[in-house]
Amino acid sequence: MRPLSSALHILLLAALAAGCATPPPPPPVPDEVTAPAPEYIPVVRYGRYTLVELTPAAAQQDLLLQVVDVSIPDTLHASVGDALRHVLRRSGYQLCSGREIEALHTLPLPAAHYQIGPVQLRDALLVLAGPARTLHVDHAARRICFSRSDEPTPATAEAGAPSAAAPTNEVAHP
Repeated sequence: MRPLSSALHILLLAALAAGCATPPPPPPVPDEVTAPAPEYIPVVRYGRYTLVELTPAAAQQDLLLQVVDVSIPDTLHASVGDALRHVLRRSGYQLCSGREIEALHTLPLPAAHYQIGPVQLRDALLVLAGPARTLHVDHAARRICFSRSDEPTPATAEAGAPSAAAPTNEVAHP
C-alpha cells in the first residue's frame, strides 16, 4: 500500500505545482478604446419584462421616414397623381398644386406601382414620380412638390430666382 500512497502523493504535488502558476495580467486598455458612459434614457416599465423608451421614434420626428405598405385600388384609369394622393392620404402631407402635379395626373400608373411597400414614404413618392422628377418638401406646410429635373424648383420659381441649372456669371473658387 505504501507505493500507491507515494504515487498519489506525487500526483497531488504535481497538480498543486501546476495550479500555482498564475497567468500574466491583461495589458491595459487605452483610453480611446474604452466605451463611453451610457447616457440617461428615460424608460417606463410595461409588464414584468418590458421596458419602453420615452423618446419618439425617428419616423415620428421625420414623417418621410414612416414605413408605408400601399395597395392602390384596381381602377382602370388610375394615374400617377392619383397614386401619389393615395400614398399621402394618412401621412400628414399633401400634394402641392401646380402645373407639374397636373402633368402627373395625365400619366397612367404602371402595373408595377399598384403594390408598393413596405418602404419609407420618401422612397414610395420617388418611385411613383419617377427618375425625371425631383422631390421637394415644405416641412412647415407639410406639402410635397415635384419638379422636372431640368426645371426650377417650386420655391425658386415662385420667388423669381434663377434656377440652379441656369448658367450664371459667377465663377466658383476652390
